[in-house]
Amino acid sequence: MDAFLSRQGDPAYTSATRVFNLASPARPALAVTARTVEDVRAALRHARAEGLGVRVHSTGHSSGGDAPMTGALLVRTQLAGQVEVDPVARVARVPAGTTWETVLAAVAPYGLVPPHGSAGTVGVVGYLLRGGISYYGRKVGLAANSVRAVELVTAEGDTVRADAATEQDLFWALRGGGGGFGVVTAIEVALFPASTVVTGATFWSAEHAGRLLPVWLKWTQDAPPEASTSLRFLNFPPLPDVPPVLSAGPVFAVDGVVVGTAGDDPTRAEQQAAELVEPLRAVAEPLLDEWQTTSPTSVLGIHMDPPDPVPYRGDHFLIDEPGEAGTAELLAVLGADSGSPMVVSGLRQLGGAIATPNPDGGVLNHLDARFVYSGTAVPEAGLTDAAISAYFARVRTALAPWDTGRTAPTFVESHEQPQGHLDPADVAAVDRVRARIDPTGLFAGDITPNASAGTRREQW
Repeated sequence: MDAFLSRQGDPAYTSATRVFNLASPARPALAVTARTVEDVRAALRHARAEGLGVRVHSTGHSSGGDAPMTGALLVRTQLAGQVEVDPVARVARVPAGTTWETVLAAVAPYGLVPPHGSAGTVGVVGYLLRGGISYYGRKVGLAANSVRAVELVTAEGDTVRADAATEQDLFWALRGGGGGFGVVTAIEVALFPASTVVTGATFWSAEHAGRLLPVWLKWTQDAPPEASTSLRFLNFPPLPDVPPVLSAGPVFAVDGVVVGTAGDDPTRAEQQAAELVEPLRAVAEPLLDEWQTTSPTSVLGIHMDPPDPVPYRGDHFLIDEPGEAGTAELLAVLGADSGSPMVVSGLRQLGGAIATPNPDGGVLNHLDARFVYSGTAVPEAGLTDAAISAYFARVRTALAPWDTGRTAPTFVESHEQPQGHLDPADVAAVDRVRARIDPTGLFAGDITPNASAGTRREQW
C-alpha cells in the first residue's frame, strides 16, 4: 500500500474521514488527504490497481446524504493554495477544500460577494456543484449558475478544465449532475458587487406562530428579489452560545438578508427589510431582534449554524404555496403544541432568480418550488433514530399535498430519504457524460441517488 494512504486506526485516517455530521461517519477501507493534484493521481492509481471505488469529500458536511463507503478509497480534498481573486473579471479561483468563510474574507476588500451559503465552514466545491441556495439566490439565481470553470482529475489521472468553451458537456453535467465525474481540485466562481446588506433575525415565543406565519407567507408572495428569508421553529437546549431567552421554550424566528447595490445609499434595502419585519413586530413583541445594516461578512452568522461537528438527522423536500390548509398543517406538526422533537425546522424562501431557468447554467439551473422545507433532530437519550424517523414521516404525511416530489441537493441529510432533482431526460444525458469521462465506473459510488439510471430507486 502507498505510504500516504491510511487505514482505520491511523491518525491520518481519522483526519481524512472527519465529517460534520457525527451521526453519519465515513468508514472507507482506505483514506487519504490530498494536498496536491499529484496526491489525487496517486490515490486514483492505487484504487484502479486494487479494484476499489473512489469517494470524495472535503469538509464532510454532506455525509448524511452519502452512501456507505465500505470497500472504497476516500479522497479528502484539501488542495494547497490561496483563493485567487480577479476583481476586474469578478471571478475567484478556489482550491478544493476551501470553505466559504475563507473565500468571503478574500473577496470582501474588493466590495465583492460570492453566492455563499449560510454556514462559513461548508466547502465551496460541494456546495456549488450541488446547486447551492444562497441568501443572495433570489437576486442572482442558484449558486451553481455562478460557476465559471471546474478543474478536475479524471479516473485515468488526466487533468481537465471544463468551462463554457472547453468540455462543454462535462461543464453542463458537473453543475448539479449529482457527482461521479472525477476529483475536483479547483473551481472558479463569479462574484457580484455588494458593499452593504441589511441582515439579521427576529425571535418570538412560538405561541405567536399562528399569527406570525401567515404574515410572513403573505409577504413572500410579492417580496423583492433582493430579499431572501427563512422562518424557523426552534427548540434549543441550554447551550453556551445560545442566549437564554431562546432556550427557555419553543421559538419562532424569521431571518434573512436584503442586499443593496454596491455604492448606493442603503436606504432602499433598509426600507425593504422594514416592509418585512415591521408587520411581524406589530403582531407580537419579539424576544430578540437583531436586524442591522452591515457588511456582507456578517451574513454568515445570522443563521446560527453550529461551528463544530454535531450528530443530527435531517429530512427535506420542496413544497408549493401551502395556503390556509397547508399553513394549518405546518403549525400542527411544527408549532409550539406539536410535540415536535426537532431542534430546527421550517421553510426557506425560494422564487425570484432561483425559479428562473438559466440558459447558460448546468443541468440544475433553477428550482421550481415556493419553499424549501427542512427539519433537523439530534439523537439523544429518550429520542431514538426510530422516533425521529417516525416524526419525519408524520411531517411528510401532513405536507404531502404540497410536496413537489423534488429536493435541493445541498439540503439532503439522509441517503435513504426520497430525493430527486433531475428529470429523466436530464439523468440520461448526464449518464452519457459519465460514461465518457469515467467508463469503468471508478466514481459510481459517489453519485447522488436518482441522479443516474444506475442509482435510481422508487420514491417513498
